Amino acid sequence: MLKDITLGQYFPGESLLHRLDPRTKLICTFIYIIALFFAGSYISYGTLILVLFLCAAISKIHPSAFFRGLKPVVFIIVFTAILNLFYTKTGRELFGFWGLSVTTDGVKIAVFMVIRIMLLISSTFLLTYTTTPMSLTDGVEQLLSPLKKLHVPVHEFAMMMSIALRFIPTLIEEADKIINAQKARGADFETGKLLDRAKALLPLLVPLFVSAFRRADELAIAMESRCYRGGVGRTRMNNLVFAARDFITMGFFILLFTFIVVILRLGL
Repeated sequence: MLKDITLGQYFPGESLLHRLDPRTKLICTFIYIIALFFAGSYISYGTLILVLFLCAAISKIHPSAFFRGLKPVVFIIVFTAILNLFYTKTGRELFGFWGLSVTTDGVKIAVFMVIRIMLLISSTFLLTYTTTPMSLTDGVEQLLSPLKKLHVPVHEFAMMMSIALRFIPTLIEEADKIINAQKARGADFETGKLLDRAKALLPLLVPLFVSAFRRADELAIAMESRCYRGGVGRTRMNNLVFAARDFITMGFFILLFTFIVVILRLGL
């Protein structure tokens, strides 16, 4: 299960999506997520699904990477679907049992919520799959740079986000090694009730936290040895510059958002 968590991973490539400015990808992902919350019909959701499939095809990342990333959140998706399915009282009743009823509106809302969560997670995955953590950091820092006038530590925030994304795969790999070591000593993580399996995971926390703090200390020493003093006066090896493809891509996503809003207003 831990190996299925792909957030923070980067898949190298030379596709159009890989070559976009990180600020463009951040802005377009933000617009896409907002459009998801405005969507409320089959036409709007179908359009958003088509756009995500198109972006995934352009990135040339295998679809299995997205499905593998969704596996750890299957429980959340199913739980959300059940809540909306049985607790929506509007619409024509289809069937009922034990005081619970399933209506046409409940089915529709449950389907839409499942699609929304899957698209939300997949679009975030697509952002990290096609953008290196360092480029993502530079993009966030550039987009939030106006906040520096309000004395907001933008560089430090972006750096912490980059380090967190960078170490997610590392910590997952470390946790997997600890689980295998515990299994070799007779630990059982796969049988028993849900509560018993949760209790069995508690012994993993201590060595995992020790490993995380050790890596954090090593990283701090490495940064201090290179005279890291924050973002004041720092320069970049590669300056971010918008190209024509960036403006075209942002224009496309703005048109997409406008289309979703129009569909909402027309009630289609």
